[in-house]
Amino acid sequence: MKDIGIDLGTANILIYVKGQGIILNEPSVVAIDTETRKPLAFGNEAFDMLGKTPFKVRAIKPMKDGVIADFEITELMLDYFVNKVKARGLFKKPRIVICCPADTTPVEKNAIREAAEKLGAKKVYLEEEPKAAAIGVGLDISKPNGNMVIDIGGGTTDIAVLSLGGIVVSRSLKVAGNVFDNDIKEYIKNKYKLLIGDKTAQSIKHQIGSVYESSEEEEMEVRGRDLETGLPSIIMINSQEIEESLKEDVNKIILATKSVLEDTPPELSADIIENGAVLTGGGSLINGLKELLEDELKIPIYLAETPLTSVAEGTGILLENLYLLD
Repeated sequence: MKDIGIDLGTANILIYVKGQGIILNEPSVVAIDTETRKPLAFGNEAFDMLGKTPFKVRAIKPMKDGVIADFEITELMLDYFVNKVKARGLFKKPRIVICCPADTTPVEKNAIREAAEKLGAKKVYLEEEPKAAAIGVGLDISKPNGNMVIDIGGGTTDIAVLSLGGIVVSRSLKVAGNVFDNDIKEYIKNKYKLLIGDKTAQSIKHQIGSVYESSEEEEMEVRGRDLETGLPSIIMINSQEIEESLKEDVNKIILATKSVLEDTPPELSADIIENGAVLTGGGSLINGLKELLEDELKIPIYLAETPLTSVAEGTGILLENLYLLD
Protein backbone atom coordinates (compact mmCIF):
# COMPACT_ATOMS: atom_id res chain seq x y z
CA MET A 1 0.00 0.00 0.00
CA LYS A 2 1.26 3.44 -0.94
CA ASP A 3 -0.04 6.69 0.53
CA ILE A 4 -0.68 9.58 -1.85
CA GLY A 5 -0.69 13.37 -1.75
CA ILE A 6 -2.97 15.30 -4.11
CA ASP A 7 -2.62 18.93 -5.13
CA LEU A 8 -6.11 19.37 -6.59
CA GLY A 9 -5.51 22.65 -8.37
CA THR A 10 -7.76 24.80 -10.53
CA ALA A 11 -5.26 24.57 -13.40
CA ASN A 12 -3.43 21.28 -12.72
CA ILE A 13 -3.74 18.14 -10.64
CA LEU A 14 -0.54 16.67 -9.20
CA ILE A 15 -0.26 13.32 -7.47
CA TYR A 16 2.61 12.46 -5.15
CA VAL A 17 3.12 8.78 -4.27
CA LYS A 18 5.01 8.03 -1.06
CA GLY A 19 8.43 6.66 -1.90
CA GLN A 20 8.03 7.57 -5.59
CA GLY A 21 7.67 11.37 -5.71
CA ILE A 22 5.39 13.29 -8.08
CA ILE A 23 4.29 10.81 -10.72
CA LEU A 24 1.37 12.68 -12.26
CA ASN A 25 1.02 16.32 -13.32
CA GLU A 26 -1.80 17.03 -15.77
CA PRO A 27 -4.31 19.84 -16.44
CA SER A 28 -7.54 19.73 -14.38
CA VAL A 29 -9.65 19.42 -17.53
CA VAL A 30 -12.27 16.85 -18.56
CA ALA A 31 -13.85 16.53 -22.03
CA ILE A 32 -17.45 15.30 -21.79
CA ASP A 33 -20.25 14.34 -24.16
CA THR A 34 -22.89 16.98 -23.34
CA GLU A 35 -25.77 14.64 -24.25
CA THR A 36 -24.76 11.66 -22.11
CA ARG A 37 -22.49 13.49 -19.55
CA LYS A 38 -19.95 10.72 -20.17
CA PRO A 39 -16.26 11.66 -20.00
CA LEU A 40 -14.32 11.32 -23.26
CA ALA A 41 -10.86 12.50 -22.20
CA PHE A 42 -8.95 13.75 -19.15
CA GLY A 43 -5.89 15.87 -18.44
CA ASN A 44 -3.49 16.60 -21.31
CA GLU A 45 -5.76 15.03 -23.92
CA ALA A 46 -8.77 17.07 -22.75
CA PHE A 47 -6.66 20.26 -22.50
CA ASP A 48 -5.72 19.93 -26.17
CA MET A 49 -9.45 20.03 -26.95
CA LEU A 50 -10.11 23.36 -25.14
CA GLY A 51 -11.88 25.75 -27.50
CA LYS A 52 -11.74 23.23 -30.35
CA THR A 53 -14.54 20.78 -29.55
CA PRO A 54 -17.59 20.04 -31.74
CA PHE A 55 -21.04 21.05 -30.48
CA LYS A 56 -21.81 17.94 -28.42
CA VAL A 57 -18.34 17.71 -26.83
CA ARG A 58 -17.32 20.16 -24.11
CA ALA A 59 -13.93 20.53 -22.42
CA ILE A 60 -14.58 21.72 -18.88
CA LYS A 61 -12.57 22.66 -15.81
CA PRO A 62 -14.41 21.16 -12.81
CA MET A 63 -12.35 23.18 -10.31
CA LYS A 64 -13.00 26.91 -9.96
CA ASP A 65 -11.17 29.33 -7.66
CA GLY A 66 -9.49 26.42 -5.87
CA VAL A 67 -12.74 24.65 -4.96
CA ILE A 68 -14.98 22.04 -6.58
CA ALA A 69 -17.41 23.67 -9.04
CA ASP A 70 -18.69 20.39 -10.53
CA PHE A 71 -18.63 17.59 -7.96
CA GLU A 72 -19.60 14.75 -10.33
CA ILE A 73 -16.92 15.61 -12.91
CA THR A 74 -14.24 16.23 -10.21
CA GLU A 75 -15.01 12.77 -8.80
CA LEU A 76 -14.64 11.18 -12.26
CA MET A 77 -11.39 13.09 -12.85
CA LEU A 78 -9.88 12.05 -9.51
CA ASP A 79 -10.95 8.44 -10.04
CA TYR A 80 -9.38 8.40 -13.51
CA PHE A 81 -6.03 9.84 -12.38
CA VAL A 82 -5.76 7.67 -9.27
CA ASN A 83 -6.57 4.61 -11.40
CA LYS A 84 -3.97 5.74 -13.92
CA VAL A 85 -1.40 5.60 -11.16
CA LYS A 86 -2.90 2.49 -9.53
CA ALA A 87 -2.69 0.58 -12.81
CA ARG A 88 1.03 0.27 -12.17
CA GLY A 89 0.29 -1.69 -8.99
CA LEU A 90 1.53 0.98 -6.63
CA PHE A 91 -1.13 0.91 -3.92
CA LYS A 92 -4.46 -0.50 -2.78
CA LYS A 93 -6.21 1.45 -0.01
CA PRO A 94 -4.13 4.57 0.49
CA ARG A 95 -4.08 7.32 3.05
CA ILE A 96 -4.58 10.57 1.16
CA VAL A 97 -3.34 14.09 1.92
CA ILE A 98 -5.30 16.57 -0.20
CA CYS A 99 -4.92 20.36 -0.24
CA CYS A 100 -7.36 23.28 -0.26
CA PRO A 101 -7.03 27.12 -0.21
CA ALA A 102 -6.61 28.84 3.18
CA ASP A 103 -10.13 30.32 3.35
CA THR A 104 -12.05 27.25 2.13
CA THR A 105 -15.44 27.06 3.89
CA PRO A 106 -16.45 23.97 5.92
CA VAL A 107 -18.95 23.03 3.17
CA GLU A 108 -16.23 23.27 0.49
CA LYS A 109 -13.84 21.26 2.69
CA ASN A 110 -16.46 18.55 3.10
CA ALA A 111 -16.89 18.37 -0.70
CA ILE A 112 -13.12 17.91 -1.18
CA ARG A 113 -12.96 15.33 1.64
CA GLU A 114 -15.95 13.43 0.20
CA ALA A 115 -14.39 13.35 -3.28
CA ALA A 116 -11.18 11.89 -1.78
CA GLU A 117 -13.07 9.37 0.36
CA LYS A 118 -14.87 8.06 -2.73
CA LEU A 119 -11.48 6.98 -4.08
CA GLY A 120 -11.51 4.28 -1.39
CA ALA A 121 -9.07 6.01 0.93
CA LYS A 122 -8.31 4.44 4.30
CA LYS A 123 -8.04 7.94 5.77
CA VAL A 124 -8.23 11.45 4.30
CA TYR A 125 -6.20 14.37 5.64
CA LEU A 126 -7.07 17.88 4.50
CA GLU A 127 -4.26 20.46 4.55
CA GLU A 128 -4.22 24.15 3.69
CA GLU A 129 -2.25 24.97 0.54
CA PRO A 130 -0.02 27.73 1.98
CA LYS A 131 1.16 25.35 4.73
CA ALA A 132 1.85 22.55 2.22
CA ALA A 133 3.60 25.06 -0.08
CA ALA A 134 5.77 26.39 2.79
CA ILE A 135 6.80 22.83 3.73
CA GLY A 136 7.35 21.98 0.04
CA VAL A 137 9.75 24.90 -0.52
CA GLY A 138 11.81 23.82 2.49
CA LEU A 139 10.73 26.31 5.16
CA ASP A 140 11.02 24.99 8.71
CA ILE A 141 7.67 26.11 10.09
CA SER A 142 7.98 24.07 13.32
CA LYS A 143 10.08 26.68 15.14
CA PRO A 144 8.79 29.90 16.79
CA ASN A 145 9.95 32.01 13.82
CA GLY A 146 7.91 33.91 11.26
CA ASN A 147 7.85 32.37 7.77
CA MET A 148 5.94 33.95 4.91
CA VAL A 149 4.71 32.33 1.72
CA ILE A 150 2.92 33.88 -1.28
CA ASP A 151 1.40 31.04 -3.31
CA ILE A 152 -0.10 32.16 -6.65
CA GLY A 153 -1.87 29.21 -8.24
CA GLY A 154 -4.34 28.92 -11.08
CA GLY A 155 -7.51 29.80 -9.17
CA THR A 156 -6.39 31.40 -5.91
CA THR A 157 -3.54 33.32 -4.34
CA ASP A 158 -2.81 32.26 -0.76
CA ILE A 159 -0.68 34.55 1.40
CA ALA A 160 0.26 33.29 4.85
CA VAL A 161 2.57 33.84 7.78
CA LEU A 162 3.41 30.59 9.56
CA SER A 163 5.02 29.77 12.90
CA LEU A 164 5.12 26.79 15.30
CA GLY A 165 3.66 24.44 12.67
CA GLY A 166 0.57 26.48 11.88
CA ILE A 167 -0.83 29.50 10.04
CA VAL A 168 -0.81 32.70 12.14
CA VAL A 169 -2.26 35.13 9.57
CA SER A 170 -3.52 34.41 6.07
CA ARG A 171 -5.50 35.81 3.16
CA SER A 172 -6.86 33.93 0.17
CA LEU A 173 -8.09 35.80 -2.89
CA LYS A 174 -9.59 34.59 -6.13
CA VAL A 175 -7.00 36.41 -8.23
CA ALA A 176 -4.38 34.15 -9.81
CA GLY A 177 -3.21 32.65 -13.10
CA ASN A 178 -6.67 32.12 -14.62
CA VAL A 179 -7.67 35.72 -13.86
CA PHE A 180 -4.45 36.91 -15.54
CA ASP A 181 -5.43 34.92 -18.66
CA ASN A 182 -8.86 36.55 -18.64
CA ASP A 183 -7.34 40.03 -18.19
CA ILE A 184 -5.23 39.47 -21.33
CA LYS A 185 -8.28 38.23 -23.30
CA GLU A 186 -10.36 41.26 -22.26
CA TYR A 187 -7.56 43.73 -23.00
CA ILE A 188 -7.08 42.39 -26.54
CA LYS A 189 -10.85 42.27 -27.09
CA ASN A 190 -11.33 45.89 -25.99
CA LYS A 191 -8.23 47.39 -27.62
CA TYR A 192 -7.99 45.39 -30.85
CA LYS A 193 -11.56 44.04 -31.23
CA LEU A 194 -10.00 40.58 -31.47
CA LEU A 195 -11.42 37.48 -29.79
CA ILE A 196 -8.85 34.96 -28.52
CA GLY A 197 -9.23 31.73 -26.54
CA ASP A 198 -7.96 30.71 -23.09
CA LYS A 199 -5.01 28.76 -24.50
CA THR A 200 -3.85 31.72 -26.61
CA ALA A 201 -4.09 34.05 -23.59
CA GLN A 202 -2.07 31.57 -21.52
CA SER A 203 0.54 31.35 -24.26
CA ILE A 204 0.86 35.18 -24.35
CA LYS A 205 1.26 35.25 -20.55
CA HIS A 206 4.00 32.60 -20.63
CA GLN A 207 5.90 34.08 -23.57
CA ILE A 208 5.81 37.86 -23.08
CA GLY A 209 3.88 38.33 -19.81
CA SER A 210 5.36 41.00 -17.56
CA VAL A 211 4.25 43.00 -14.50
CA TYR A 212 7.27 45.24 -14.05
CA GLU A 213 9.00 47.75 -16.29
CA SER A 214 11.58 45.87 -18.29
CA SER A 215 14.41 47.27 -20.36
CA GLU A 216 13.62 44.70 -23.05
CA GLU A 217 10.26 44.98 -24.73
CA GLU A 218 9.14 41.70 -26.28
CA GLU A 219 6.59 41.32 -29.04
CA MET A 220 4.37 38.47 -30.13
CA GLU A 221 2.06 37.69 -33.02
CA VAL A 222 -1.48 36.90 -31.89
CA ARG A 223 -4.16 35.23 -34.00
CA GLY A 224 -7.89 35.33 -33.32
CA ARG A 225 -11.27 36.29 -34.71
CA ASP A 226 -11.99 39.91 -35.65
CA LEU A 227 -15.14 41.03 -33.80
CA GLU A 228 -16.19 43.41 -36.56
CA THR A 229 -15.64 41.28 -39.67
CA GLY A 230 -15.97 37.84 -38.08
CA LEU A 231 -12.86 36.78 -40.02
CA PRO A 232 -9.54 35.39 -38.74
CA SER A 233 -7.07 38.18 -38.00
CA ILE A 234 -3.50 38.72 -36.77
CA ILE A 235 -2.17 41.49 -34.48
CA MET A 236 1.17 42.22 -32.79
CA ILE A 237 1.18 42.74 -29.03
CA ASN A 238 4.06 43.69 -26.68
CA SER A 239 5.03 43.02 -23.06
CA GLN A 240 4.24 46.60 -22.02
CA GLU A 241 0.61 46.06 -23.05
CA ILE A 242 0.46 42.84 -21.03
CA GLU A 243 1.82 44.73 -18.01
CA GLU A 244 -0.99 47.26 -18.49
CA SER A 245 -3.65 44.54 -18.78
CA LEU A 246 -2.54 42.81 -15.53
CA LYS A 247 -1.87 45.94 -13.46
CA GLU A 248 -5.21 46.09 -11.61
CA ASP A 249 -5.30 42.46 -10.52
CA VAL A 250 -1.60 42.27 -9.62
CA ASN A 251 -2.25 45.30 -7.40
CA LYS A 252 -4.94 43.29 -5.56
CA ILE A 253 -2.29 40.68 -4.68
CA ILE A 254 0.05 43.43 -3.45
CA LEU A 255 -2.69 44.98 -1.27
CA ALA A 256 -3.66 41.57 0.19
CA THR A 257 0.02 40.87 1.01
CA LYS A 258 0.35 44.25 2.70
CA SER A 259 -2.77 43.51 4.73
CA VAL A 260 -1.26 40.18 5.93
CA LEU A 261 1.95 41.99 6.92
CA GLU A 262 -0.08 44.64 8.79
CA ASP A 263 -1.87 41.92 10.80
CA THR A 264 1.31 39.98 11.61
CA PRO A 265 2.46 40.09 15.28
CA PRO A 266 5.51 42.38 15.69
CA GLU A 267 7.92 39.60 16.72
CA LEU A 268 7.10 37.61 13.59
CA SER A 269 7.30 40.79 11.47
CA ALA A 270 10.91 41.19 12.60
CA ASP A 271 11.68 37.67 11.28
CA ILE A 272 10.03 38.43 7.93
CA ILE A 273 11.97 41.69 7.52
CA GLU A 274 15.14 39.63 7.98
CA ASN A 275 14.18 36.43 6.11
CA GLY A 276 11.72 37.77 3.53
CA ALA A 277 8.95 35.80 1.82
CA VAL A 278 8.94 32.85 -0.57
CA LEU A 279 7.02 33.24 -3.82
CA THR A 280 5.60 30.03 -5.27
CA GLY A 281 2.85 28.61 -7.51
CA GLY A 282 2.59 28.72 -11.32
CA GLY A 283 1.39 32.34 -11.29
CA SER A 284 4.63 33.42 -9.60
CA LEU A 285 6.60 32.72 -12.80
CA ILE A 286 5.34 35.82 -14.59
CA ASN A 287 8.25 38.09 -15.47
CA GLY A 288 9.03 40.90 -13.00
CA LEU A 289 6.70 39.80 -10.17
CA LYS A 290 9.54 39.15 -7.70
CA GLU A 291 11.03 42.61 -8.39
CA LEU A 292 7.63 44.33 -8.16
CA LEU A 293 6.84 42.71 -4.79
CA GLU A 294 10.27 43.64 -3.40
CA ASP A 295 9.69 47.21 -4.54
CA GLU A 296 6.24 47.45 -2.98
CA LEU A 297 6.70 45.43 0.23
CA LYS A 298 10.28 46.45 1.11
CA ILE A 299 11.21 42.89 2.13
CA PRO A 300 13.38 40.28 0.35
CA ILE A 301 11.39 38.00 -1.99
CA TYR A 302 12.71 34.58 -3.01
CA LEU A 303 11.29 32.59 -5.91
CA ALA A 304 10.89 28.90 -5.03
CA GLU A 305 13.14 26.48 -6.94
CA THR A 306 10.15 24.44 -8.17
CA PRO A 307 7.16 26.81 -7.87
CA LEU A 308 4.81 24.61 -9.93
CA THR A 309 5.22 21.58 -7.66
CA SER A 310 5.76 23.10 -4.18
CA VAL A 311 2.31 22.15 -2.82
CA ALA A 312 2.57 18.55 -4.11
CA GLU A 313 6.10 18.25 -2.66
CA GLY A 314 4.70 19.55 0.64
CA THR A 315 2.07 16.80 0.67
CA GLY A 316 4.91 14.31 0.14
CA ILE A 317 6.78 15.58 3.22
CA LEU A 318 3.51 15.48 5.23
CA LEU A 319 3.00 11.84 4.15
CA GLU A 320 6.39 11.02 5.67
CA ASN A 321 5.39 12.82 8.88
CA LEU A 322 1.69 12.03 9.37
CA TYR A 323 1.96 12.91 13.07
CA LEU A 324 2.00 16.56 11.93
CA LEU A 325 -1.53 16.03 10.58
CA ASP A 326 -2.83 13.87 13.45
